[in-house]
Amino acid sequence: MSPKLSMTVKGTVRCLTALYFQFGIKLHNVMDTQIAYSLIEEQEGKKRAYDVYISFVSLLADPRYCGMPYPEKEEVRTLLRQDPNFWKNRPLSEMMIRAATDDVRFLLNIHEKMMEKLSKVSSWRLAVRSELYCRCFCINDNQQADWPPLPTVPDDIEAEACVPEVDILSLLDVPPGKMGRVIGRKGSSIMAVKESCNVEIHIGGAKGPPDRVFIIGPVKEVRKAEAILRGRMLEF
Repeated sequence: MSPKLSMTVKGTVRCLTALYFQFGIKLHNVMDTQIAYSLIEEQEGKKRAYDVYISFVSLLADPRYCGMPYPEKEEVRTLLRQDPNFWKNRPLSEMMIRAATDDVRFLLNIHEKMMEKLSKVSSWRLAVRSELYCRCFCINDNQQADWPPLPTVPDDIEAEACVPEVDILSLLDVPPGKMGRVIGRKGSSIMAVKESCNVEIHIGGAKGPPDRVFIIGPVKEVRKAEAILRGRMLEF
């Protein structure tokens, strides 16, 4: 088995789209820390939500995972807002090198702490959802035939364990001029579907195909979300 690649959710999106569209490379065996965080929160009895977001700075500061402040990250963000070409400057300053290094060097420790907390069922769900997330924006019309099979339920999960319905990735093509109805005013339509169906929804936009919607979640919930969004497309 190839080594796990630990990444934050935004890092996953940036890397997978760049590697796929520029070089035709597909990411596999990724451990997405954002997905792991949401699964751990669910294990601890908190309401399940696919779009629970925790920044890398907050994750790093959480005593359950690393317990380290990262004030320099905010400074870099401020500089980036002031100069969108900040990371193109050469030579790299010492602060830029530290920030780039710190963005990844703590992930190994966070990965270890998270994997210790995840149950066997949650670990399997993490593997499935991370794999689906890697396909998001990168699948084509061949129904994902060129991707490897999703991880199956491990044999060592106890028979009495409550194994949830497996997640799937669905792609919806949006007719020209209909994306506004799908998204809704300030994202209201998408948010309503997420809340009622408990799925994760991504719009291509600048990250991927602008005329497609990607839905990740349990089969029944995804089908319900599809029906609602198709209904939005038919509204006048």
